[in-house]
Amino acid sequence: MTGDLEIVRHSTARRVRLSVDPASGRVRLVLPRRAALKTALAWAEEKRDWIAAQRAALPEPRPFAPGLVLAVADAPVTITRDEGARRTLIRDGGRLLVAGPVDTLPRRVEAWLKRTALDLLTAETAEFAGKAGVSVTAVAVGDPRGRWGSCASSGAIRYSWRLLLAPGWVRRATVAHEVAHRVHMNHGTAFHALVATLLEADPTPARAWLRTHGAALHWVGRSS
Repeated sequence: MTGDLEIVRHSTARRVRLSVDPASGRVRLVLPRRAALKTALAWAEEKRDWIAAQRAALPEPRPFAPGLVLAVADAPVTITRDEGARRTLIRDGGRLLVAGPVDTLPRRVEAWLKRTALDLLTAETAEFAGKAGVSVTAVAVGDPRGRWGSCASSGAIRYSWRLLLAPGWVRRATVAHEVAHRVHMNHGTAFHALVATLLEADPTPARAWLRTHGAALHWVGRSS
């Protein structure tokens, strides 16, 4: 069991806790600073059936392979095998044509998605920054497990590229959220009011969508 566990001692933990990360499937055992590790591991061992049930309920992996249909900025795009040695991917309407080596297909598809996400999120960030009357020093994308976006005090904003796979109204609410942090570096009342003003809509449904469906986006491109 220990090889499957991420063991974390936390100074504020009051009891032993066990959880399964829905984005990665990783099992985490959190212990108070002075809790006995042997006792905690024995308790976790007794929870094997619970862990198996939690993992069974995780989203299905969706590896990048020919035939996979992706929702790219609300448009269905099917990964399609193409002939030839060309390594550059070509979007042809609802098809993403992938030639070249098969073994590098997943990496190249992910790289294409990241570039597409960066272009779209950069444009939408500029749109909302203009509405807010603020500057953004840089826009970048990554693949964090726990956050969909972050705004640094320097003015740089970073997003999860996987927002490209979410509905557009969810993605745009996330962009409005991060741009609003250029005015309010907190989550107070004025901050939430500004997000709603920039978005011209209530952002609450977008947050709810990410809580319910966001984990599944982390399984896109995974084989296990």
